[in-house]
Amino acid sequence: MLTGSSRFRREGTDSMTAIATTDALPAQSARTAFEPVEDVVRAFVVATMFWGVAAFLMGVVIALQLAFPLLNLDLEWTSFGRLRPLHTSAAIFAFGGNALLGTSIHVVQRTCRARLFGGDLMGWFLFWGYQLFIVLAATGYLLGVTQSKEYAEPEWYVDLWLTLVWVAYLVAFAGTLMKREEPHIYVANWFYLAFILTIAMLHIVNNLAVPVSPFGTKSYILFSGVQDAMVQWWYGHNAVGFFLTAGFLGMMYYFIPKQADRPIYSYRLSIVHFWSLIFLYIWAGPHHLHYTALPDWAQTLGMTFSIMLWMPSWGGMINGLMTLSGAWDKLRTDPALRFSVTAVAFYGMSTFEGPVMSIKPVNGLSHYTDWTIGHVHSGALGWVAFIVFGAVYYLVPVLWRRPALYSTRLVSWHFWIATVGIVLYITAMWVSGIMQGLMWRAYDELGFLQYAFVETVAAMHPFYLIRALGGLCFLVGSLIMVYNLRMTVRGAAVTADGAIRATA
Repeated sequence: MLTGSSRFRREGTDSMTAIATTDALPAQSARTAFEPVEDVVRAFVVATMFWGVAAFLMGVVIALQLAFPLLNLDLEWTSFGRLRPLHTSAAIFAFGGNALLGTSIHVVQRTCRARLFGGDLMGWFLFWGYQLFIVLAATGYLLGVTQSKEYAEPEWYVDLWLTLVWVAYLVAFAGTLMKREEPHIYVANWFYLAFILTIAMLHIVNNLAVPVSPFGTKSYILFSGVQDAMVQWWYGHNAVGFFLTAGFLGMMYYFIPKQADRPIYSYRLSIVHFWSLIFLYIWAGPHHLHYTALPDWAQTLGMTFSIMLWMPSWGGMINGLMTLSGAWDKLRTDPALRFSVTAVAFYGMSTFEGPVMSIKPVNGLSHYTDWTIGHVHSGALGWVAFIVFGAVYYLVPVLWRRPALYSTRLVSWHFWIATVGIVLYITAMWVSGIMQGLMWRAYDELGFLQYAFVETVAAMHPFYLIRALGGLCFLVGSLIMVYNLRMTVRGAAVTADGAIRATA
């Protein structure tokens, strides 16, 4: 394997682009000079943190509702059934979606040395159009206007609007790639483009529906029965695979090299990682339907491809971690880089645990239990949120032309508080989930179930409290981040003696 500068030179000018392009000012070279669209990226960064805090707060609320049912307040708008999809979509589509749109617009311009196709007008349409989608979806959740499909709750009128925004997003991203000044397409853009294209396909097929009335909110899905379930989990698993994995891998392939000031460990490995991940992930959805009416061959196919996903996933993890070869000392001085590297470690852990849980005997124990909740949050908090935090900590000084963050000490505090929160959360759910599965399948000597369902709920109460505490830690960490970023934008800095001085 090539290492150091020799690999950097030989593996393509696209690797050079990601590392050599100066982010502090509009990128320039001897060949071209351009003014990137940045105001829109700033807006996406602000929206990312706003919706992130809202999603984490809602997560704490619904975690407490499970521990203390009285907190449902006997109101339909504040019930767990209404707030849970609100939290899920806020975390995935509001927090994660704004991060993906903002970083992809930033990355594609810098690595292509080309202004966003459509310019500021296209950028602002994407921003406000996406925020409108979030608001329309959220109000639907609270009012009970949903399709009741996991990760796809919004009704037809919201789906149509998102389709329009997403097509504009594809046009803007692909158009920028087509007018690029760089001869190569940097690998981060491969992952971003795959995420955009696949999510478009998944969204359209899974949301094929017939409205009851053009002036009403209700619609009926085109599919029914086991076909509907199969399409839903083809969509659901690949929403995880492409929205929460491929898109954020694009983030990893750009921001870790930038933060570490090192080229990607292996550009060739990144291409192998890309094609194998893209081919395998799309087939893995049926493992969500083990022991159901889905044909057994389809269940086995989903399990097989899920197990095969170990290889490309860990290839990407190794590529991300080994990019720090010769720069591990930066972890001591750059706490923002710790977020990105720890995110890659969580990515490796989650992509090991997921295939294990897809194996039928394991799935028979884990499915429908809190183990699944722990697994999802190890990926959502450890991988998705941490890679976003690392990227945002890098972007804010760049976008607002600040020499550094307001306080690296606060970044360290955020890192450790959030990490403790994740550990509390996922370990509590692991223990609770395995206990649930074992209690549900326990029989006495007469062949009757040993535990009533309410007894399993009572046994989980202390673990629900621990989960709520973990979520609260994560929320506190995000509030520390918001304060740190706000002070950075204002142009303040912490001096050696702890005093605050202006830098702008």
